[in-house]
Amino acid sequence: MTAYYNEIDPYVAEWLRNLIDAGHIAPGIVDERSIEDVRASELRGFTQCHFFAGIGVWSYALRRAGWPDNRPVWSGSCPCQPFSTAGKGAGFIDERHLWPAFHHLIGQCKPPVVFGEQVASKDAGPWIDLVHADMEALGYAFGAVPFPSAGIGAPHIRDRLYWVGDADSAGQRARGEGRAAMGYGSTIEPDRSIVRLADSDNAGLEGRGAMRQRTDQCAAGQDCVAGGLADALPAGRTEGWTVAGLRPTAGCGELGQRPGPIDGYWRAADWLLCRDGTWRPVEPGTFPLAHGAPARVGRLRAYGNAINAIQAQAFIECVI
Repeated sequence: MTAYYNEIDPYVAEWLRNLIDAGHIAPGIVDERSIEDVRASELRGFTQCHFFAGIGVWSYALRRAGWPDNRPVWSGSCPCQPFSTAGKGAGFIDERHLWPAFHHLIGQCKPPVVFGEQVASKDAGPWIDLVHADMEALGYAFGAVPFPSAGIGAPHIRDRLYWVGDADSAGQRARGEGRAAMGYGSTIEPDRSIVRLADSDNAGLEGRGAMRQRTDQCAAGQDCVAGGLADALPAGRTEGWTVAGLRPTAGCGELGQRPGPIDGYWRAADWLLCRDGTWRPVEPGTFPLAHGAPARVGRLRAYGNAINAIQAQAFIECVI
């Protein structure tokens, strides 16, 4: 049940080791070499492998979604700089285009499930097309969905594209045999209300119908919680949710005044008054980023490169 984490940034790699020691992510080792220097033979014996690991958010999100540490899985959020509008736009000729190295290791080791993430932009379209084609050529069923963090209640946009390659859904084996080989058991049961990705099971159509009915209720101005969406909300309070589940809590005050927190996981957000006079929400505990705090630049860089744990959790739960 040992996990493998690959991360070249020494500061972040040490952060990973601290998170492992504290028990926040799956126990394992941290390799600071480039993925291009990793051999497939060196990965044998690891239950989970996380490439471009950052601060281990994929492992954390898998745990939150109910994916046990002893269930095989790979993850990798390939560098987005070659395909980000904030980058140089070099695309496939950028030396940070490391999908070929990740693809090679996947082809050699054939993990049962691979999760990934990339920036959601038109510039990344050719990249996801390449990943799609490469994964299907290896025998994986493939699914990808771009959606913003705001779609799961976060007070910011952060558009990202999440993808999955599933060797069990590629059609070579019966579903029951595949579930046994993949380690599925009574620990995790599929949610039949969720529309399926990369899956020929038409039972997902029932989920579409239910989701459409709930969406229609919200669009008509009905309370989404009363309409059946309460089971999809994060644990905690549900008051204040209406259309799309995004209404702020009561007591926000008039327009221009300090807003209240958003219901859901981010309801305890800290609010910063910026120089332009606008209040902006941030994750609690980020105030140490203030000038003079130790390693503030390293922290900011690590936070900025990390995936959104709750966004990844939502995607993993849909795949399950």
